[in-house]
Amino acid sequence: MTEKLPVYGGQAVIEGVMMRGAKAHAIAVRAPDQSIVIKTEELGALYKSHFARTPLIRGLFILWDALVLGVQALTFSANVQAEEEDEKIEGGTLLLTLLTSLSLGVVVFFLLPAGVGYLVERIFQWSGFWSNVAEGFTRLVLLIGYIWVIGFVPDIERVFGYHGAEHKTINAFEAGAPLTPESVAEFSREHPRCGTAFLLTLVIFSILLFSALGSQTLLMRLLTRILLIPVLAALAYEYLRLSARLIRYRWARVLIAPNLWLQRLTTREPSLDMLEVSIASFKAMLEKEQDGQPAARAGA
Repeated sequence: MTEKLPVYGGQAVIEGVMMRGAKAHAIAVRAPDQSIVIKTEELGALYKSHFARTPLIRGLFILWDALVLGVQALTFSANVQAEEEDEKIEGGTLLLTLLTSLSLGVVVFFLLPAGVGYLVERIFQWSGFWSNVAEGFTRLVLLIGYIWVIGFVPDIERVFGYHGAEHKTINAFEAGAPLTPESVAEFSREHPRCGTAFLLTLVIFSILLFSALGSQTLLMRLLTRILLIPVLAALAYEYLRLSARLIRYRWARVLIAPNLWLQRLTTREPSLDMLEVSIASFKAMLEKEQDGQPAARAGA
């Protein structure tokens, strides 16, 4: 019987990769002097609680993961690149960055499309159902357009390269392949559990859920969009877990195809140097999870 592997995930950061396991996470960053700086930490009690393993509720932890752990990883990577001490981000600046990112995301991807749907309903006299559909497609266009545009920024393009390295590393490990840059380079830069897939799934589910709410006042439309974000996150996460387990079936691969397609926008083919950093992060995370003992498989 094949041993069931933990569900590993990660995130690209500035010149590096953060890898997260069941008990710990690690961040590896290429410093300006070309050395690899690694930071490892155990995950907090939040991730080890019963609620983190409870269907539907556990999806909410993905939001926490993305907003807190992700911002902390990005901050660490930015500080590694900082040449002067006063350029580093910490304390109140970190909290402000988190709150600003969260607020902008909610406004741009939830409240703005809700306003567009409301205007469509009033101006064109559409039914509540079709105005909600228009809102959902506005949200989808904003998401894809945003990802496409930022992909042309050179610094973001490098982050997308590290995103591809993260996926290749996890794919190689799950296939039992050696974790060397040359071996990992042969694997796909797409992964069904990607955070990009989570965002796209959340948007698709928002079309289905909000369309069932019918016509609403502008205030109620805005309030329900904010209040139902946790519900959408929970549903999207469970869908991704299920689809990842069923990927061996052809019909399931058809359902997953849009998520994998969108990852073509958020990943780039990484260089061997990028893969070296991603592998270093993954191995550091594995060692931390095993209490400092070397990893027993996949290129250890």
